[in-house]
Amino acid sequence: QVQLVESGGGSVQAGGSLRLSCSASARPFSRTVMGWFRQAPGKEREFVALIRWHGGSSLYADSVKGRFTISNDNPKNTMYLQMTNLKAEDTAIYYCARGSEYTTRHSAYDTWGQGTQVTVAS
Repeated sequence: QVQLVESGGGSVQAGGSLRLSCSASARPFSRTVMGWFRQAPGKEREFVALIRWHGGSSLYADSVKGRFTISNDNPKNTMYLQMTNLKAEDTAIYYCARGSEYTTRHSAYDTWGQGTQVTVAS
């Protein structure tokens, strides 16, 4: 069973930057898709970004396009989310997840990390 561990969350002023990391306990298979999702208090979990582990094609939610960048480091079994120009509405718990389908639906992802808190002060 692959385990995912997020890190890099914290508190930042609006306009600031953070980089989240998601480390996998085992090398993802070739068809793996890795994603970032977030959940704010009282809201549904929402898609942020995804990347195909081999090949690197990616997809972003409109709300983060141009501000967030998803990437992965194959030898380190690690995925990143570089977040810039952060806004108060980006405040949420951020989760990384693993699946095999290139989709924004969180129900399609079968392995989840524990989450890391991101707080953006306006």
